[in-house]
Amino acid sequence: MKLFDIHTHRLNIPNSLFNAERDINSLSPNQYFSIGLHPWYLYDKWEEKWSEFRNYVTNQNCLAIGEVGFDRLRGPELSIQNAAFEEQANTAKTEEIPLILHCVKGHDLLLEYLKNTSSHPQIIWHGWNLKTHLAEQLLPFSVNFSFGEKILDSKSNASQWLKNCPKERIFLETDNSEKEIDQIYQAASLILGLSVEDLERQVIQNWNRISSKKLK
Repeated sequence: MKLFDIHTHRLNIPNSLFNAERDINSLSPNQYFSIGLHPWYLYDKWEEKWSEFRNYVTNQNCLAIGEVGFDRLRGPELSIQNAAFEEQANTAKTEEIPLILHCVKGHDLLLEYLKNTSSHPQIIWHGWNLKTHLAEQLLPFSVNFSFGEKILDSKSNASQWLKNCPKERIFLETDNSEKEIDQIYQAASLILGLSVEDLERQVIQNWNRISSKKLK
């Protein structure tokens, strides 16, 4: 089976999308990756760094922009975060590839962006673990949800939303945890009442629905 891991910080793991912001020169030739400016590491001249990263986007293995987004607990002032997010979102839209979203206490900022932007990229909110009603507010927009180790806790917000999330918007990830991706798929299969094989196909189908760069 090819259990696709939509977001990981572990380098050179097969069938995974590696977050390459800080390790872009360490990738194996066949490694899928995403590239973007994380809000924690933004700075006044972020435009220069993004101009450098932008050159990697046309690489056939660059499948997404990210992780990028909003963080009220860590990072520069929100005006900088907003500007960087919008610039990277525009690139994702132009290239027709998803944007991997980091969002901490910034649900309102994302919602404001979505309501005020006529055309935005497909967004994958990685590590979703907020309450169901907050997820439902995003359903009118092109927002998808990636679930990680939090679904191993049956009482978590992540587990509760996974039960009700439209299946065509579901993705799975390891992020920076020590869990293996097969553990995440197994937990999700129990919650959803799907076999791991069916869930594997569903995730690939979901990706190919939202991206110009297809998985096989």
